[in-house]
Amino acid sequence: MDIYQYITLRERPELKNTAAKWFHEKWGVPIEAYLECMEDYLSGNTEYGWYVCLDGDKIIGGMGVIQNDFHERKDLFPNICAVYTENKYRKQGIAGKLLDMVVEDMRSKGISPLYLVTDHIGFYERYGWKFLCMVQDCESEPTRMYVHY
Repeated sequence: MDIYQYITLRERPELKNTAAKWFHEKWGVPIEAYLECMEDYLSGNTEYGWYVCLDGDKIIGGMGVIQNDFHERKDLFPNICAVYTENKYRKQGIAGKLLDMVVEDMRSKGISPLYLVTDHIGFYERYGWKFLCMVQDCESEPTRMYVHY
């Protein structure tokens, strides 16, 4: 039995501000950008969702789905973004469960494939992701693009 709760933001919309602040603290993207994407999701303007793992009422992991995660390949969408698990909760499979949850949720809505950019090698492959190509993002060096069908 899992001691953590895995939810979509639609299941707990009251967490929107807390989640936006949490993601902002992890990635430095303005809170307003997260709030805008989350509001689009909560209002039904998009099916690109937001997913969090809770330990009680505390967010310990999360990720979202957006159109483009700051890279030049606008034809490769949607993108999983802002993947993060708090340090003390790592190596428990939390990110993997969230990734599987996102893939299944998007697939159930007819949204596939999904893409993500990362510098990690070996992690995403464990969850069915395949290296696709290198892409230029806002950093000076190209980064790895993965796909999940």
